[in-house]
Amino acid sequence: MGLRVLAAMSGGVDSAVAAARIAEAGHDVTGVHLALSANPQSHRTGARGCCTIEDSRDARRAADVIGIPFYIWDMAERFQRDVVEDFVAEYAAGRTPNPCLRCNEKIKFAAVLDRALALGFDAVATGHHARLVDGVLSRSVDPAKDQSYVLGVLTREQLAHAIFPLGDSTKAEVREEAARRGLTVADKPDSHDVCFIADGDTRGFLAKRLGAAEGPIVDESGEVVGSHQGAHGFTVGQRKGLRIDRPAPDGRPRYVLSIEPVSNTVTVGPRSALQVTRISCVRPVWNGPGVRDDLTVQLRAHGEVYGCSFEERDGGLVIELDRPATGVAAGQAAVLYSGRTVIGSATIESAA
Repeated sequence: MGLRVLAAMSGGVDSAVAAARIAEAGHDVTGVHLALSANPQSHRTGARGCCTIEDSRDARRAADVIGIPFYIWDMAERFQRDVVEDFVAEYAAGRTPNPCLRCNEKIKFAAVLDRALALGFDAVATGHHARLVDGVLSRSVDPAKDQSYVLGVLTREQLAHAIFPLGDSTKAEVREEAARRGLTVADKPDSHDVCFIADGDTRGFLAKRLGAAEGPIVDESGEVVGSHQGAHGFTVGQRKGLRIDRPAPDGRPRYVLSIEPVSNTVTVGPRSALQVTRISCVRPVWNGPGVRDDLTVQLRAHGEVYGCSFEERDGGLVIELDRPATGVAAGQAAVLYSGRTVIGSATIESAA
């Protein structure tokens, strides 16, 4: 007997094919598009964003082709509070958040899943490129599109009610299948960057909400080498967009080393000063098997993978890398893997 499945349909090719596969497998599928913006634009801006009127129409057309019921759920207020306001607050505190990760945690697999279960659905299906193997989250077969990192915050209970139909396919295969099925989104560009910042100008978005506040840019010795209009406009590891008046003595580029929101100070220095091998994390989530073989950690979406070991300490984690990493920012997630399997995640608090 098939399951009652709620298919989250963003209006893109991945979620459309995911819904089609679930329906074809004999499950009772209902499509739902999440209205996440209180004032959606009528048209997309290039390939950015995923919250426009056009996207909802694309999702509805895909549902019609598949032959499944379709609804739009207004999640704008919850999205504003749990994702957008969290994003702004994290930058104001000198951290670098990942809003896609927060959206999965707070919206798609909390608010939406809770409502789905209350309505009698058995599971929520999405177009994420990841696999569930015996209920355990694993990497997609397509390394370039793997999204297990942004799903690493989900709990075992949430994963038990999740379906990821695309984990065994490459993106090229998904697009080819969409075309065969007559889905008009087969060639639709992927969304990029932060979905609620349509023009991609994160600094401008934050400046409108947090205001301008001039502060110093200093080097490692504390000498002032420039100024800025708000520490919230920077992230650790950043090289471009620094307003530095005095070049480094050796002529090499400078990078953001740290951000101090209280004093509104940004410290810059050479790339070598960004290297860290120890990462302290808080709020661990254990969602996979307890094995510790072939351990690796990923520190940002589509970032490098590092061999590691870890120790649970004072309710958090201390991760030791087998080689230095650069640009490790507080607020990002550290997702731990055993081979290709996710075993857990935690939020980065500091690195040294």
